[in-house]
Amino acid sequence: MRQTITAILLLASLTFFSGLSIAQDAWPSHSITMVVPFPPGGVADAVGRPVAEAMTRILGQPVIVENKAGAGGGIGMAAVAKSKPDGYTILMALSSISIIPEADKIVGREQSFQLNQLKPIARFTADPTVLVVRADSPWKDYKSFVTDMRANPGKYNFGSSGNYGTMHVPMEILKSSEKFYMVHIPYTGAGPAIVGLLGGQVDAIATGPSSIVQQIKAGKVRALAHWGDGRLASMPEVPSFKEMGVKVEFAQWAGLFVPSATPEAITNKLREAAKLAANDERVRTVINGAGSPIQYMDAPDFKVYWDKESAQMVNVVKKIGKVE
Repeated sequence: MRQTITAILLLASLTFFSGLSIAQDAWPSHSITMVVPFPPGGVADAVGRPVAEAMTRILGQPVIVENKAGAGGGIGMAAVAKSKPDGYTILMALSSISIIPEADKIVGREQSFQLNQLKPIARFTADPTVLVVRADSPWKDYKSFVTDMRANPGKYNFGSSGNYGTMHVPMEILKSSEKFYMVHIPYTGAGPAIVGLLGGQVDAIATGPSSIVQQIKAGKVRALAHWGDGRLASMPEVPSFKEMGVKVEFAQWAGLFVPSATPEAITNKLREAAKLAANDERVRTVINGAGSPIQYMDAPDFKVYWDKESAQMVNVVKKIGKVE
């Protein structure tokens, strides 16, 4: 009897793991949801949509973009972190993913997710944020801008994608370094913040090149400086803060993530699809055309990069402290 029970359990175990293996080998068997945790019009959306289209062709199943905005990206990120780890829910996140758990602690709210609940698949872009004002503003360059800010503390404001997001943090770094004060107006994403700038509700924003380059080319807004090194190919006339002697730096990257418990076999298929998407001619044309060239990084290197940056961003958020 004991031998019979053992045999039955062994058979059941083999059947289970065999079925699991077959399920993974057959992945994907239906559509995949790519959560973009911001409204349309921002960097994550600008990168996510062409990548999703390419991955649809590569994987042979629809990769559908779902904009799940709120809490500076935290709602969408948490939704993926807590989703079933089967490869059918993936996340196109920005570098704010490194900030949100620490920000939750600082403001005294329950943490929406932990970084170890997510696993990096690939980084697609990594661009410095750009300081932008309306074309009809009185500031023709950064010098006139910062002079006015120092002379009129609290008179002007800036918009962002949400508290502690990738549009908020670089401005706080700049304000601290340059010793001026502006009122912060948080929106639900980069798209709404850009609309706020164009409509005159805010005076300035810091955003990624891909979300603003077309407005710059159309003459609606003016870029004063950026948080990177050297000059940007998409806007070579715009100086970096570093070359003006202002010691600030910030990069806004876009990368793909899955729940950390996602099986390795599925993770590897996603990595391969992401790599092919990053080298896809249509993807490169769209993303390069938006002023955000592909800067691909596969999972192992991306994990090292992410770990280092996360530690730095935690220190930045602690320095900013609690904001309402």
